[in-house]
Amino acid sequence: MKIIFAGTPEFSVSVLTALINAGHNIVGVYCQPDRPKGRGRVLTPCPVKTQALEYNLPVLQPESLKDEEVQTELKNLNAAVMVVVAYGQILPKEVLQIPQYGCLNIHASLLPRWRGAAPIQRAILAGDKTTGIGIMQMNEGLDTGAILLEKTCAITNTDTAQSLHDKLASLGADAIVTALKNLKNLSPTPQNKTEVTYAKKLKKDEAWINWTQSATQINRQIRAFNPYPIAQTNATSDKFNEKTLRILSATAINNNHNGQPGEIIKHDKKECLVATGDGILSLKTVQLSGKKALNITDFSNAYTLTKLK
Repeated sequence: MKIIFAGTPEFSVSVLTALINAGHNIVGVYCQPDRPKGRGRVLTPCPVKTQALEYNLPVLQPESLKDEEVQTELKNLNAAVMVVVAYGQILPKEVLQIPQYGCLNIHASLLPRWRGAAPIQRAILAGDKTTGIGIMQMNEGLDTGAILLEKTCAITNTDTAQSLHDKLASLGADAIVTALKNLKNLSPTPQNKTEVTYAKKLKKDEAWINWTQSATQINRQIRAFNPYPIAQTNATSDKFNEKTLRILSATAINNNHNGQPGEIIKHDKKECLVATGDGILSLKTVQLSGKKALNITDFSNAYTLTKLK
């Protein structure tokens, strides 16, 4: 099948690879323009572009799909379908109508739950036990199209945004290959409007830990914000006063305590236990500002925390 692929970040790469391995003819790969990165602000290609060039696929990087010339170029590719996964642009109505079978979107949630930009992180934050992948027939709304195919995925108590991302990327790659094989036989199912929730884009200030929350909720925050933007707190120890401490992993313990939120209940060479509004948080991997990430044993060889806030 002649396919146009549109995607940008790492999440999209496994899907592109799966389409190639399935024998589809990728006639064009659309992704975001190269952006400046790093301290040197060097123009850097996105992961999808890098992958596409390795397969000698034609790469197109328009700033917008609203331009008539861009739309004419896309139409001339004469594709049967356009597969869209984390592209980063809204597709105008004119583009949605160009391919024979329209545009299919791969969304990392069980729609209509968690429409929007950060469905993986919001699912973990909310304590969801299950998520999944939806293959959606795109329309002009934000993740509002009918569902053609769905696959579910359990969220474990140790899943981070990164681990769940990897599982869903693999699941999405399998799902789109299956959907394309059965495209003519799939029945679109409209989304239930009464069950809609939105996964708003992450903000850095959400990463600051509020120790009056429960240990369970703080642990969800830590897992949801790993690898970005990383949960953090102000820390005081025997050797410094108020430095930023990033917490990459922890375990919630539902035990009672007499400490105040953020108080260090215990810190020895083996563990660091922090009082929360409900329960205790056992720190596992931390990173002091300007230092590398360490497991709590190695960190404890250098510092003894006295308070977090």
